[in-house]
Amino acid sequence: MLDVNKIRQDFPILSRQVYGKQIVYLDNAATSQKPSSVIQSIVEYYEKYNSNIHRGVHALSMEATERYEEARLKCAKFINAPSIEGLIFVRNTTEAINLVAQTWAKDNIKAGDEILLTHMEHHSNLVPWQKIAHDQEAVLKFIPLTPDQELDMSDIDKLINDRTKLVALNHMSNVLGTINPIYEITQMAHKAGARVLIDGAQSVPHIKTDVIEIDCDFLAFSGHKMLGPTGIGVLYVKNDILQNLEPFLRGGEMVREVWDDQATWNDLPMKFEAGTPNICDTIGLGVAVDYLENIGIDNIRQHEIEITEYALDAFKELDRVKIFGPMDAQKRGGIISFYCEDVHPHDLGTALDTEGIAIRTGHHCAMPLMTKLSVPATARASFYIYNTKDEVDYLVSGIKKALSYFSRSR
Repeated sequence: MLDVNKIRQDFPILSRQVYGKQIVYLDNAATSQKPSSVIQSIVEYYEKYNSNIHRGVHALSMEATERYEEARLKCAKFINAPSIEGLIFVRNTTEAINLVAQTWAKDNIKAGDEILLTHMEHHSNLVPWQKIAHDQEAVLKFIPLTPDQELDMSDIDKLINDRTKLVALNHMSNVLGTINPIYEITQMAHKAGARVLIDGAQSVPHIKTDVIEIDCDFLAFSGHKMLGPTGIGVLYVKNDILQNLEPFLRGGEMVREVWDDQATWNDLPMKFEAGTPNICDTIGLGVAVDYLENIGIDNIRQHEIEITEYALDAFKELDRVKIFGPMDAQKRGGIISFYCEDVHPHDLGTALDTEGIAIRTGHHCAMPLMTKLSVPATARASFYIYNTKDEVDYLVSGIKKALSYFSRSR
């Protein structure tokens, strides 16, 4: 069981007030807050050993290189990657998915091939595949949703077939919180000869993620959603794919030798990390992983199940408010998207902000899903290790206050 009060002391921003109210931060699916250890690691880098990495023979460069590569090792261990060769640092999940699209997909997806997605994907795991389908004359297919906004697996045997070359889906929906059956889908896809890409942006920070157990071919996730800095993400790729993959960007550290008319590439994973990387924030991500490891991913998951169960029950007090996604907290992450029939989500979010409550409103980069849900947008509260049941109560009270205000204004 987490000592949430003790954890909260590690996050300086949580002591801040806005509009004279104590901040209640419930926008963790967009980005998480940062513990002091991560913040200090950034300060320490610039104060003590700021330098470019690799190749440098002076002390600062060697220290920066060591810390940078330590972060890679930590991230590899966090997802149980079999080696660091398959762990590529990128800016974020979006860049990771685009890297796969612009390299592996361009070389392997042909006319008539099928790419299978779901109807609950973030635009970052949809738009790149739209481009590939258009350019390669491939076909996009979608796993539909059940009325409870889980994946409808009834026709999965037909959707995954000998024409399927890639299955790309999220482990946890950033809108619905739905946890998808990626183990089952990965197994079926491999039997059909297809590759599998998992968007782990929402899951890796919250759920045990073991790439060997999942057996996925690609996994993408972002540092800023797991207590790390912005601007740093990770792409895991199976080694057998990486060996034959052409680099996406060229120049800088990714080259081994260069002549006037040709070049050879560096060893993995540097082959895919062109130019000066985001050294400082990569080191910060490593420190964030340390923090999560110290707490324990199973403890994090249990805390979020408990607070989500509490929130789902508390929301029953609200009239004319629809919650999306499974009502069983075991089947979802700590994300609750909801729609108030009488108040636009943006107006609700603005009203809650005056109470010091930070939630996210809009389509959450999932416009096709909003169409499926028949709403223009939703309000979304999302939880992490430092959120409390008292904050859930305050959120529900704030929604009641906002609904009362808008009902009088009509």
